[in-house]
Amino acid sequence: MTVAAAAAMDNGPPPPIFRGMSFDDDILIAGGGLNGTSMALALASAGFRTTLVDPKPPKVRKAKDFDGRGYALSISSMRVLKTLGVWDALTDVQSILHITVTDGRAGEGPSPLMLAFDHGEIEEGPMGYMVEDRHLRPALMQAVNDANITQIDDHVAGFAPDTSGVAITLGSGQTRRARLLIGCDGRDSAIGRDSGIKRQGWGYDQTALVCAVAHEKPHGETAHQFFMPPGPLAILPLTGNRASIVWTETTARAAEIQRMNDADYLDILRPRFGGFLGRIDLAGDRFTYPLRLSIADHFVAPRVALVGDAAHVVHPIAGQGLNAGLKDVAALGEVLTDAHRRGEDMAAPDVLARYERWRRFDTATLAFATDTFNKLFSNDNPLLRTARDIGLGLTNALPGVRRRLIREAAGLTGDLPRLAQGKHL
Repeated sequence: MTVAAAAAMDNGPPPPIFRGMSFDDDILIAGGGLNGTSMALALASAGFRTTLVDPKPPKVRKAKDFDGRGYALSISSMRVLKTLGVWDALTDVQSILHITVTDGRAGEGPSPLMLAFDHGEIEEGPMGYMVEDRHLRPALMQAVNDANITQIDDHVAGFAPDTSGVAITLGSGQTRRARLLIGCDGRDSAIGRDSGIKRQGWGYDQTALVCAVAHEKPHGETAHQFFMPPGPLAILPLTGNRASIVWTETTARAAEIQRMNDADYLDILRPRFGGFLGRIDLAGDRFTYPLRLSIADHFVAPRVALVGDAAHVVHPIAGQGLNAGLKDVAALGEVLTDAHRRGEDMAAPDVLARYERWRRFDTATLAFATDTFNKLFSNDNPLLRTARDIGLGLTNALPGVRRRLIREAAGLTGDLPRLAQGKHL
């Protein structure tokens, strides 16, 4: 029996959470980003008394300045956000109906052999959705406020687990006691480090240049992934005649490009982008982030669980970072809720191990796939170029394989948690 099937046997409403005098919280979440707020909403929906701790003031986290960041959300991620009451509050959501994957060099255009996906090959609708950070982040924060979840503008300075809970010290010196501490504190997770959890991984000597562009011609709700020797260029449709750009270069070259003024920056981007959407211009700020692979050896420790980038950081080549984090949210929320309904200590080692078993294999597989794909395509070896172009063409000619890949990208395969199926905890 799968984890999800076993959990489905416990679908009644949860009994009231025990409010022992020695506990300030059932669960304290360190990190108020996208995964942290989603985790808080999931747990609050199941009746857990949850506190969200983040060092960034709400005003900073709610800022709507457009810096080009956008997220390609899978169908399963959309279901999670919809079930948590966030999706319908989002504005400027752009559906993705088509995806093209091509190989080539800057200024030469793509190879004629390509992989093309169409939403008509699955029954669930669009293959995914593009949502801008400036809309998603405030919507999650507003939902947290509406749910009356306790929020503290601070950071976790230290913690000490014991057999029944964990004592947590905040930067202000305030102490709180919870049954479980969840680390949603990003790729350099202090919660993971201070729990003694080691990480495996490496850098790619690649940096992603991220921006948004306005373009003359309609994008046709199509996402493009163009592989070039330094790394991939993703052109992701936004509402209107705009696109979010994730452009990978070697670290040294990316630093040079980022230092350029806007006009010179566009002069470098245009031959890579091509002319299929007409003239392009920047629409918002630019920023960069280094690319690396980093997987925690364990996703749990005594009275601690890691979620999202705190547990796994993968190459953005498939745009699955946030989608993987939301699957963590859904899986951990389900494990904790079902354990509580059965009368178990929800943060006992055997309970937390269920979450780790559920998510670690999936994320390790994703990490291997993105790492392999990046190494295969981010080079100019003529033999590899020929082999991968033929591979793209052959895959495109096999409807069964193509449909399987579409369903994988849409987050519709595997042992899906209830939230990812659009069901409440």
